[in-house]
Amino acid sequence: MKLILQNISKLFDNQPVLKDISVDFTQGETTVILGPSGSGKSTLLRCINLLELPEQGILELNHLSLDFTQTIHKKTKQEVRKNTAMVFQNFNLFSHLTAIENVMEGPITVLKKEKELARQQAQELLDMVGLADKYDSYPSRLSGGQQQRVAIARALAMEPAYLLFDEPTSALDPELEIEVLRVLRRLAHADLSMILVTHNIDFARLVADRILFLEDGGILFDGTTKNFFESDNPRIQRFIHSLKLEEEDV
Repeated sequence: MKLILQNISKLFDNQPVLKDISVDFTQGETTVILGPSGSGKSTLLRCINLLELPEQGILELNHLSLDFTQTIHKKTKQEVRKNTAMVFQNFNLFSHLTAIENVMEGPITVLKKEKELARQQAQELLDMVGLADKYDSYPSRLSGGQQQRVAIARALAMEPAYLLFDEPTSALDPELEIEVLRVLRRLAHADLSMILVTHNIDFARLVADRILFLEDGGILFDGTTKNFFESDNPRIQRFIHSLKLEEEDV
């Protein structure tokens, strides 16, 4: 199932944030979106999930084709979100539900799965992200890294065509960040379809099949990870260097 964006433009306060973006995403690939702060990375991800609605452009996904110059109805948004599960920076778990209940909630209420089947699948997903001993823990009793892993399991439970990650480790300290990055690396190696916004350049090098580099609301680079890191484009070279600590910096 391809995800296709055509001529996507988005304004905030009459200022362009995304400028005529056209890009296709293919299932089975991990795409990492890089770029400086304010380049439009998170906005692009939120437009895919319809948390932000562009002023113009087209989104195509499976049998759906959305023209953003027209009204997008609630039912259409729900259909898109079934196929594009989002994992946010700050977890967004339901505080009154346990870890397993958080993972079960979507499959029961949205996918209409039987409760016991949803529980079994939630257990399997929590096991997969290393939380077999935390089924009955509430978010307040979990570390930030554990909460984010519950959020990843919750997204996986929706069986989406594409998993979207918006800076999934930015709220974590380095030790907890590694816990989450290990899970994401396993997902990438399992050929799931993922689109990640991150500032972690080393992680991008490790997991990405493809890199999009955004600059000033447009796509400056779209290609393989190897070609990105070997690019002779001065702007890309400066960006890579800015995120790496060299000996002369210490």
